[in-house]
Amino acid sequence: MNRHLVTLDDVTAGDIQELFESAASLKAKQRQGIPHALLQGKTLAMVFEKPSLRTRVTFEVGMTQLGGHAIYLAPADIRLGQRETVQDAARNLERWVDGIVARTFSHEMVERLALYSRVPVINGLTDSHHPVEILCDLFTLREKRGSVAGLRVAFIGDGNNVCNSWLQGAAKMGVHFTLACPAGYDPDPALMARAQEEAKASGARLAVTHDPGAAAKGADVLYTDVWASMGQEEEHARRLRDFEEFQLDRRLVEQAGPDVLVMHCLPAHRGEEITDEVMDGPRSIIFDQAENRLHMQKAILVKLLGPKA
Repeated sequence: MNRHLVTLDDVTAGDIQELFESAASLKAKQRQGIPHALLQGKTLAMVFEKPSLRTRVTFEVGMTQLGGHAIYLAPADIRLGQRETVQDAARNLERWVDGIVARTFSHEMVERLALYSRVPVINGLTDSHHPVEILCDLFTLREKRGSVAGLRVAFIGDGNNVCNSWLQGAAKMGVHFTLACPAGYDPDPALMARAQEEAKASGARLAVTHDPGAAAKGADVLYTDVWASMGQEEEHARRLRDFEEFQLDRRLVEQAGPDVLVMHCLPAHRGEEITDEVMDGPRSIIFDQAENRLHMQKAILVKLLGPKA
């Protein structure tokens, strides 16, 4: 595993399997009340430009459970690239803390933090990638199905940051991944091409369609995300029209495999990309998925901030 986690290019399939084992062990210890202060005395800086429920709470709680400490830095506290340069912020933080989680609009911002920081930088979400989410999602599917290789995941929605990281994760882990999106909302073609190359080694099949029913047919997993992400609020009305036929509803669930699982990275706009009936239904593992943000991110923190073998 690389020193930083900026995208899933920074991990191998073997790294991900190792993180699965670590997350499962940490989850069991936490549920059994077994202390696991593996990061005693460590401090994590959390540089956030975007609001957050899951990412903030799970990283803060995770550091506490691991015996460390997290410092939340709100947008007004640093103003990266405005109050001071990204490189100066990195060179200051590296003198005080043991790791940095950055949740920013610009993906380049996290890349620059990683370039200049001597301590690990973890991407907590950018407009281009969301690697920690997909590691948590893959871990959740491993829990539910025993293995992720060969699973058929249909992503119903936008070729966005979550989709980009899913393409990378699926290519590494042998997951068959299909995006169903309206025309014009395809994922980045260069990223898709790189993922297709990596998929040749794992046997993964990656595809894009504009027919949600075709993507859902026989799927093991139906996955969705909001149609307008943070920073796209002005596009909301247009996106509602464009994605009207891409709602994850009972009709799509019935077209999938008999044991299909429903996932959403949250927050959800109920009644838009997903119905209440599906989100709260018996096939939904959405809140199991959210819980596992804590356990997988703890595994990432231990790997990157813990003592080296």
